[in-house]
Amino acid sequence: MPKPSPVMPTSPVNTRIPLSSFGHLVTEVKTQLFGIKSPAIEELTGWRKYFNSYTLHGRRNCVLATYGVLVVTAAAYLMHRGKKEESQNSVPSD
Repeated sequence: MPKPSPVMPTSPVNTRIPLSSFGHLVTEVKTQLFGIKSPAIEELTGWRKYFNSYTLHGRRNCVLATYGVLVVTAAAYLMHRGKKEESQNSVPSD
């Protein structure tokens, strides 16, 4: 007598989400399973209004700030390195 085939577990999340959209999947799971809802734009105050993970504008600002910090760090490093090389070249060797 053959064994009955196992039943695949089903997801409690009712939305069909592509695997490439992991952030959206996390948002849907938080909403449907845990009841966590994102705050309305009017509820966000201060720097959270401009840097948040709930809106596309807030996400974009986070990315731009990260890239800006990386560019400024690289520029400072290159400027410091350039001064170091100039001071080594200007010292006369005996």
